[in-house]
Amino acid sequence: MERILRGIMRYRVLDRASMVKQFQEVRDNPVPKAIFYTCMDSRMIPTRFTETSVGDMFVVRNAGNLIPHSEHFVDEMTSCEPAGLELSCIVNDIRHVIVCGHSDCKAMNLLYKLKSKEESNIEQRRISPLKSWLCTHGKTSLNKFLQMNGDFAKPMLFTAETPQRKFVAYIDPENKFCIEDKLSQVNTLQQLQNVASYGMLKKRLEKHDLHIHALWFDIYTGDIFYFSRRAKRFIIIDESTYECILAEIRRYYS
Repeated sequence: MERILRGIMRYRVLDRASMVKQFQEVRDNPVPKAIFYTCMDSRMIPTRFTETSVGDMFVVRNAGNLIPHSEHFVDEMTSCEPAGLELSCIVNDIRHVIVCGHSDCKAMNLLYKLKSKEESNIEQRRISPLKSWLCTHGKTSLNKFLQMNGDFAKPMLFTAETPQRKFVAYIDPENKFCIEDKLSQVNTLQQLQNVASYGMLKKRLEKHDLHIHALWFDIYTGDIFYFSRRAKRFIIIDESTYECILAEIRRYYS
Protein backbone atom coordinates (compact mmCIF):
# COMPACT_ATOMS: atom_id res chain seq x y z
CA MET A 1 0.00 0.00 0.00
CA GLU A 2 2.87 2.38 0.66
CA ARG A 3 4.11 1.88 -2.90
CA ILE A 4 0.61 2.44 -4.27
CA LEU A 5 0.18 5.63 -2.24
CA ARG A 6 3.54 6.92 -3.46
CA GLY A 7 2.47 6.11 -7.00
CA ILE A 8 -0.77 8.07 -6.55
CA MET A 9 1.16 11.09 -5.33
CA ARG A 10 3.50 10.83 -8.32
CA TYR A 11 0.47 10.56 -10.63
CA ARG A 12 -1.01 13.73 -9.12
CA VAL A 13 2.16 15.62 -9.96
CA LEU A 14 3.03 14.14 -13.35
CA ASP A 15 -0.04 12.68 -15.06
CA ARG A 16 -3.25 13.87 -13.43
CA ALA A 17 -3.71 17.04 -15.48
CA SER A 18 -3.24 15.31 -18.83
CA MET A 19 -5.50 12.42 -17.86
CA VAL A 20 -8.27 14.76 -16.69
CA LYS A 21 -8.03 16.48 -20.06
CA GLN A 22 -8.45 13.11 -21.80
CA PHE A 23 -11.39 12.22 -19.54
CA GLN A 24 -13.07 15.50 -20.44
CA GLU A 25 -12.53 14.86 -24.16
CA VAL A 26 -14.30 11.48 -24.04
CA ARG A 27 -16.78 12.21 -21.23
CA ASP A 28 -19.83 12.86 -23.38
CA ASN A 29 -18.93 10.68 -26.33
CA PRO A 30 -16.58 7.80 -25.50
CA VAL A 31 -16.04 5.66 -28.58
CA PRO A 32 -14.14 2.50 -27.58
CA LYS A 33 -13.19 0.42 -30.59
CA ALA A 34 -12.54 -2.97 -28.98
CA ILE A 35 -12.87 -5.19 -25.96
CA PHE A 36 -9.61 -6.75 -24.83
CA TYR A 37 -9.65 -9.98 -22.80
CA THR A 38 -6.38 -10.87 -21.15
CA CYS A 39 -4.85 -12.49 -18.08
CA MET A 40 -4.75 -10.88 -14.64
CA ASP A 41 -1.01 -11.62 -14.43
CA SER A 42 0.69 -8.59 -12.88
CA ARG A 43 3.20 -8.49 -15.75
CA MET A 44 0.48 -7.93 -18.34
CA ILE A 45 -0.20 -4.23 -18.94
CA PRO A 46 -2.24 -4.19 -22.15
CA THR A 47 -2.74 -0.45 -22.41
CA ARG A 48 1.02 -0.02 -22.32
CA PHE A 49 2.06 -2.56 -24.94
CA THR A 50 -0.79 -1.50 -27.26
CA GLU A 51 -0.18 2.22 -26.64
CA THR A 52 -3.91 2.74 -26.12
CA SER A 53 -5.36 5.56 -24.08
CA VAL A 54 -8.43 6.72 -22.17
CA GLY A 55 -11.64 5.59 -23.87
CA ASP A 56 -9.96 3.41 -26.51
CA MET A 57 -11.05 -0.05 -25.36
CA PHE A 58 -12.75 -2.10 -22.68
CA VAL A 59 -10.43 -4.41 -20.74
CA VAL A 60 -11.49 -7.62 -18.96
CA ARG A 61 -8.91 -9.62 -17.02
CA ASN A 62 -9.05 -12.96 -15.25
CA ALA A 63 -6.88 -15.98 -14.48
CA GLY A 64 -5.94 -17.49 -17.85
CA ASN A 65 -7.78 -15.03 -20.15
CA LEU A 66 -10.72 -17.43 -20.23
CA ILE A 67 -14.13 -16.63 -21.70
CA PRO A 68 -16.62 -19.26 -20.51
CA HIS A 69 -18.49 -21.03 -23.30
CA SER A 70 -22.19 -20.15 -23.32
CA GLU A 71 -23.06 -23.80 -22.62
CA HIS A 72 -22.04 -23.24 -18.99
CA PHE A 73 -24.98 -20.91 -18.41
CA VAL A 74 -28.44 -22.47 -18.34
CA ASP A 75 -30.81 -19.73 -17.17
CA GLU A 76 -28.59 -16.73 -16.48
CA MET A 77 -25.14 -15.68 -17.69
CA THR A 78 -23.80 -14.94 -14.22
CA SER A 79 -20.23 -14.11 -15.17
CA CYS A 80 -18.23 -10.98 -15.89
CA GLU A 81 -16.95 -12.20 -19.25
CA PRO A 82 -20.26 -12.49 -21.16
CA ALA A 83 -21.46 -9.34 -19.40
CA GLY A 84 -18.42 -7.62 -20.90
CA LEU A 85 -19.38 -8.91 -24.35
CA GLU A 86 -22.87 -7.46 -23.98
CA LEU A 87 -21.65 -4.10 -22.67
CA SER A 88 -19.10 -3.71 -25.43
CA CYS A 89 -20.64 -5.46 -28.46
CA ILE A 90 -24.34 -4.83 -27.89
CA VAL A 91 -24.60 -1.66 -25.80
CA ASN A 92 -21.58 0.13 -27.27
CA ASP A 93 -21.50 -1.51 -30.71
CA ILE A 94 -17.75 -2.13 -30.83
CA ARG A 95 -16.50 -4.18 -33.79
CA HIS A 96 -13.44 -6.02 -32.44
CA VAL A 97 -13.06 -8.63 -29.71
CA ILE A 98 -9.44 -9.37 -28.86
CA VAL A 99 -8.17 -12.23 -26.70
CA CYS A 100 -4.56 -12.00 -25.57
CA GLY A 101 -2.67 -14.85 -23.92
CA HIS A 102 0.94 -14.83 -22.81
CA SER A 103 4.00 -16.90 -22.03
CA ASP A 104 4.79 -18.23 -18.54
CA CYS A 105 1.11 -17.92 -17.63
CA LYS A 106 0.72 -19.26 -14.09
CA ALA A 107 -2.89 -20.23 -14.81
CA MET A 108 -1.86 -22.18 -17.92
CA ASN A 109 1.04 -23.79 -16.05
CA LEU A 110 -1.48 -25.01 -13.50
CA LEU A 111 -3.99 -26.07 -16.18
CA TYR A 112 -1.30 -28.29 -17.68
CA LYS A 113 -0.84 -29.98 -14.28
CA LEU A 114 -4.60 -30.50 -14.04
CA LYS A 115 -4.35 -33.25 -16.66
CA SER A 116 -3.58 -35.37 -13.60
CA LYS A 117 -6.77 -36.70 -11.98
CA GLU A 118 -5.06 -36.40 -8.62
CA GLU A 119 -4.68 -32.65 -9.18
CA SER A 120 -8.15 -32.09 -10.63
CA ASN A 121 -10.42 -34.30 -8.53
CA ILE A 122 -13.50 -32.91 -6.81
CA GLU A 123 -11.76 -32.56 -3.45
CA GLN A 124 -9.06 -30.39 -5.05
CA ARG A 125 -11.64 -28.27 -6.85
CA ARG A 126 -13.63 -27.71 -3.67
CA ILE A 127 -10.67 -26.27 -1.79
CA SER A 128 -9.17 -24.34 -4.74
CA PRO A 129 -11.29 -21.77 -6.58
CA LEU A 130 -8.49 -21.43 -9.14
CA LYS A 131 -8.46 -25.16 -9.93
CA SER A 132 -12.25 -25.16 -10.12
CA TRP A 133 -12.22 -22.18 -12.52
CA LEU A 134 -9.61 -23.80 -14.74
CA CYS A 135 -11.19 -27.26 -14.70
CA THR A 136 -14.56 -25.78 -15.62
CA HIS A 137 -13.58 -23.25 -18.26
CA GLY A 138 -10.14 -24.43 -19.40
CA LYS A 139 -10.96 -28.11 -19.88
CA THR A 140 -11.81 -27.76 -23.58
CA SER A 141 -8.45 -26.09 -24.23
CA LEU A 142 -6.59 -28.78 -22.29
CA ASN A 143 -8.42 -31.65 -24.02
CA LYS A 144 -7.78 -30.16 -27.46
CA PHE A 145 -4.12 -29.71 -26.52
CA LEU A 146 -3.75 -33.29 -25.22
CA GLN A 147 -5.31 -34.70 -28.40
CA MET A 148 -2.22 -33.55 -30.26
CA ASN A 149 -0.09 -36.10 -28.33
CA GLY A 150 2.85 -33.72 -28.51
CA ASP A 151 2.87 -33.69 -32.32
CA PHE A 152 2.51 -29.98 -33.11
CA ALA A 153 3.51 -30.46 -36.70
CA LYS A 154 -0.11 -31.48 -37.19
CA PRO A 155 -2.78 -28.83 -37.81
CA MET A 156 -5.44 -28.01 -35.24
CA LEU A 157 -8.98 -27.04 -36.21
CA PHE A 158 -10.99 -24.33 -34.45
CA THR A 159 -14.49 -23.01 -35.02
CA ALA A 160 -14.53 -19.31 -35.81
CA GLU A 161 -17.34 -16.76 -36.08
CA THR A 162 -19.95 -19.37 -37.06
CA PRO A 163 -20.05 -23.18 -36.80
CA GLN A 164 -19.55 -23.35 -40.58
CA ARG A 165 -16.56 -21.01 -40.54
CA LYS A 166 -13.46 -22.78 -39.25
CA PHE A 167 -9.76 -22.06 -39.26
CA VAL A 168 -6.61 -24.16 -39.13
CA ALA A 169 -3.79 -23.43 -36.69
CA TYR A 170 -0.23 -24.69 -36.41
CA ILE A 171 0.99 -24.18 -32.86
CA ASP A 172 4.60 -23.04 -32.49
CA PRO A 173 5.80 -24.75 -35.68
CA GLU A 174 9.35 -23.59 -35.02
CA ASN A 175 9.25 -25.20 -31.56
CA LYS A 176 10.48 -22.09 -29.75
CA PHE A 177 8.28 -22.33 -26.69
CA CYS A 178 7.84 -24.76 -23.80
CA ILE A 179 4.91 -27.14 -23.57
CA GLU A 180 2.92 -24.88 -21.21
CA ASP A 181 3.32 -21.94 -23.59
CA LYS A 182 2.00 -24.10 -26.42
CA LEU A 183 -1.03 -24.82 -24.24
CA SER A 184 -1.40 -21.08 -23.66
CA GLN A 185 -1.56 -20.49 -27.41
CA VAL A 186 -4.12 -23.26 -27.88
CA ASN A 187 -6.16 -21.79 -25.04
CA THR A 188 -6.07 -18.32 -26.57
CA LEU A 189 -7.47 -19.64 -29.85
CA GLN A 190 -10.12 -21.69 -28.05
CA GLN A 191 -11.49 -18.48 -26.53
CA LEU A 192 -12.37 -17.22 -30.02
CA GLN A 193 -14.62 -20.24 -30.37
CA ASN A 194 -16.11 -19.54 -26.95
CA VAL A 195 -16.85 -15.91 -27.84
CA ALA A 196 -18.74 -17.04 -30.93
CA SER A 197 -20.94 -19.35 -28.86
CA TYR A 198 -23.08 -16.47 -27.55
CA GLY A 199 -26.39 -16.08 -29.35
CA MET A 200 -26.48 -12.34 -28.69
CA LEU A 201 -23.51 -11.97 -31.07
CA LYS A 202 -24.75 -14.39 -33.75
CA LYS A 203 -26.20 -11.89 -36.25
CA ARG A 204 -23.24 -9.52 -36.10
CA LEU A 205 -20.75 -12.35 -36.52
CA GLU A 206 -22.65 -13.78 -39.48
CA LYS A 207 -22.76 -10.35 -41.17
CA HIS A 208 -19.01 -9.80 -40.61
CA ASP A 209 -19.96 -6.77 -38.51
CA LEU A 210 -18.06 -8.11 -35.48
CA HIS A 211 -14.57 -9.57 -35.60
CA ILE A 212 -12.60 -11.75 -33.17
CA HIS A 213 -8.80 -11.74 -32.95
CA ALA A 214 -6.05 -13.49 -30.99
CA LEU A 215 -2.83 -11.95 -29.70
CA TRP A 216 -0.09 -13.61 -27.67
CA PHE A 217 2.52 -11.80 -25.59
CA ASP A 218 5.97 -13.21 -24.85
CA ILE A 219 6.74 -11.95 -21.36
CA TYR A 220 10.49 -12.42 -21.60
CA THR A 221 11.17 -10.80 -24.97
CA GLY A 222 8.35 -8.23 -25.02
CA ASP A 223 7.31 -9.52 -28.45
CA ILE A 224 3.63 -9.60 -29.40
CA PHE A 225 2.22 -12.13 -31.85
CA TYR A 226 -0.93 -11.89 -33.98
CA PHE A 227 -2.75 -15.04 -35.06
CA SER A 228 -2.94 -14.85 -38.83
CA ARG A 229 -5.62 -17.07 -40.30
CA ARG A 230 -3.93 -16.66 -43.65
CA ALA A 231 -0.60 -17.93 -42.30
CA LYS A 232 -2.38 -20.35 -39.92
CA ARG A 233 -0.12 -19.46 -37.00
CA PHE A 234 0.91 -16.76 -34.58
CA ILE A 235 3.16 -14.24 -36.33
CA ILE A 236 5.40 -11.78 -34.52
CA ILE A 237 4.35 -8.17 -35.00
CA ASP A 238 7.46 -6.25 -36.00
CA GLU A 239 8.84 -4.06 -38.76
CA SER A 240 9.09 -6.96 -41.19
CA THR A 241 5.53 -8.26 -40.71
CA TYR A 242 3.48 -5.16 -39.84
CA GLU A 243 2.37 -4.28 -43.38
CA CYS A 244 1.42 -7.87 -44.19
CA ILE A 245 -0.65 -8.25 -41.01
CA LEU A 246 -2.24 -4.85 -41.56
CA ALA A 247 -3.23 -5.83 -45.09
CA GLU A 248 -4.87 -9.03 -43.79
CA ILE A 249 -6.82 -7.07 -41.18
CA ARG A 250 -7.95 -4.44 -43.68
CA ARG A 251 -9.07 -7.09 -46.14
CA TYR A 252 -10.95 -9.38 -43.77
CA TYR A 253 -11.73 -7.43 -40.60
CA SER A 254 -12.48 -3.83 -41.58
